Amino acid sequence: MKQLAAALVAGLTALAACWGNGRVISKTIEGMTRQPEIFNELRTNMFISVGLIEAVPILAIVISFLILFL
Repeated sequence: MKQLAAALVAGLTALAACWGNGRVISKTIEGMTRQPEIFNELRTNMFISVGLIEAVPILAIVISFLILFL
């Protein structure tokens, strides 16, 4: 049962992170095409957002390891 819980935690958060990154990147590209003069600001915000989104699956892997080994 622990293995199933750990797999669900890791898998669902990876799926959610992929979906979130796709949304952020697609909206950034859309904004860049609409307003090319703020390209650098949008790109900086995109990198910060993607970094914050990627922190969630890393924490989920830690939680799944805790579920497995404790």
